[in-house]
Amino acid sequence: MVGQKVNIDQVLQTLVAFGYTRATKVFREGEFALRGGVLDIYPANFEVPLRLDLDDDTVLAIHGFDPISAENIDEHSIVLVLPFKTSSKSVFSSDVPLNNFVDIQQGDYVVHNHHGIGRFIGIKEFDVNTSNKEHLIIEYKDGDKLFVPKHDIHLVQKYVSFTKRPARLHKLGSKEWLATRRAVEKKLRLLAAELLRTQALRAQLAGFSFSKDNEWQKEFENTFPYKETPDQAKSTMETKSDMESARPMDRLICGDVGYGKTEVAMRAAFKAVMDHKQVAILVPTTILAEQHYYNFSKRLEGFPVKVGMLSRFRTKLEQKMIVKETSEGKVDIVIGTHRLLSKDVAFKDLGLVIIDEEQRFGVKSKEKLKHFRLLADVMTLTATPIPRTLYMALSGARDMSVISTPPTNRLAVKTQIIGYDEEIIQEAIKRELARHGQVFFLHNRVDNIDTIANNIKKLAPQARVAVGHGQMSGRLLEEIMLKFLKHEIDILVCTTIIESGIDVPMANTLIVNRADKFGLADLHQLRGRVGRLDIQAYAYFIVQKRELQSEISRQRLRALEKHSDLGAGFHIAFEDLQIRGAGNLLGAQQHGFITSIGFDLYCRLLKESIEHLKKEVETKHGPHPAKY
Repeated sequence: MVGQKVNIDQVLQTLVAFGYTRATKVFREGEFALRGGVLDIYPANFEVPLRLDLDDDTVLAIHGFDPISAENIDEHSIVLVLPFKTSSKSVFSSDVPLNNFVDIQQGDYVVHNHHGIGRFIGIKEFDVNTSNKEHLIIEYKDGDKLFVPKHDIHLVQKYVSFTKRPARLHKLGSKEWLATRRAVEKKLRLLAAELLRTQALRAQLAGFSFSKDNEWQKEFENTFPYKETPDQAKSTMETKSDMESARPMDRLICGDVGYGKTEVAMRAAFKAVMDHKQVAILVPTTILAEQHYYNFSKRLEGFPVKVGMLSRFRTKLEQKMIVKETSEGKVDIVIGTHRLLSKDVAFKDLGLVIIDEEQRFGVKSKEKLKHFRLLADVMTLTATPIPRTLYMALSGARDMSVISTPPTNRLAVKTQIIGYDEEIIQEAIKRELARHGQVFFLHNRVDNIDTIANNIKKLAPQARVAVGHGQMSGRLLEEIMLKFLKHEIDILVCTTIIESGIDVPMANTLIVNRADKFGLADLHQLRGRVGRLDIQAYAYFIVQKRELQSEISRQRLRALEKHSDLGAGFHIAFEDLQIRGAGNLLGAQQHGFITSIGFDLYCRLLKESIEHLKKEVETKHGPHPAKY
């Protein structure tokens, strides 16, 4: 990490031990080079190599850089370099603990791969072969203790189960742990087989092969007003590769709020239209449909592409016209809510379906979406990041792109948990308006939202204040949101209608009233509505007195304050799972397996099962995916 003191000789020895090769200049993963006070490393699974600027034994800066031009791409404060995969044997957030972002504290439950669940009680030095060596001490059932030497630390992970019940300690030396682990491994082999079977069935379907990028595609992508991140570029490349293949695409684009998933979707949509195919963009809320319609229309100015929208923001006559033009092929891109899934909506030649936040749709909608997957390429966007460990476990069985690098010059949102204090609220609004910005004031009760808006007007008499909520008529709400987007409104007093995907770059102060009533993931999504530019954004979460809050509310708020840095979504998702349980992330049966062996080991075993099954099938039938 930046500022860390390092022993450079030890670092070089570790890199060699990790399977890295020394070179004069790095071009490929697994290489490193030292030149004076500069150490270049191309870590496993990184998009670009890293450059560490050193002053004697101190790390001054860490940058990603282009290996061809040597231009700095992005800056890091901390990086984790994993062992390089030097052979077909996988290094598998048994060699390396995946869950590097979960720290083990004294008293935590831990899992030892060979001995099961115990409690970590500390570190102690022991005299081994005339020298003192550190050991982890893990306590098991009946007070038995296991002493784990430092070189075996990779066998120990924090126990995370997503259940509120305390872990049940195993008896050291008993056969219970071995039996539990074997039972889970057996079930995971079935899960792996099912995942691969689904993948294989899709591989057998004949899809449309889109053409390579044309000049207009490059011209359109150059209109992107920001510098794309390496993850955005990789996700775009993976999506285009899917589209150009004969196999129907079914790719999940997973990334934190504001990290540029919509841009990847826009590029895919444009590519589809260039091959005279239609695109359906399905979103969970009318507000988000309006936002996407506004952004797509703006970006596509100057190109012969017609964009339409279907939602309650359109009159019945307008909706009828859009449906008619869509069926005739006159509309290229149609954006809408579940209205898009109605029986009267038909496409002349549908080529791509983009689903924003699929988990927010109901059962009936999901059934219709299954039908879409047989007709066209499908891309799903989600801003609810899955823990990295699960991503890595599933990445061998799902087409998945993760955008985890923040946009260039993005700053973390400064987060404060406060009691209701008009002085602080007034000061926050005053500061935002002084720099010609905008403010979201979220109050999630329609019955007295106008009273709150009047209070805000008194605190900021010079501001243009408006109210927006879901019980308004579609036309009025659309008008208010467009005015806010065009900066004709300074403060929007609103409900959670702004939660999903709303992107107002000039709105950089968020105030949420009674934040203790919201879930952790919801609060993180709301916080993502601000901080879209390279200026400092602020989020104020107003809560009732501490003694009136529930313990779960306190846990959520603590996690939100703790994880306010860029890319915190992965940490937030993980903490949220620990607070409220795994829910429908993996299903009830998988939830039981996680409780038995812990989440980290579950992910390792699932990954191993997928890899093992793939190799087994390839040995018998060759690498054709349809054989899975």
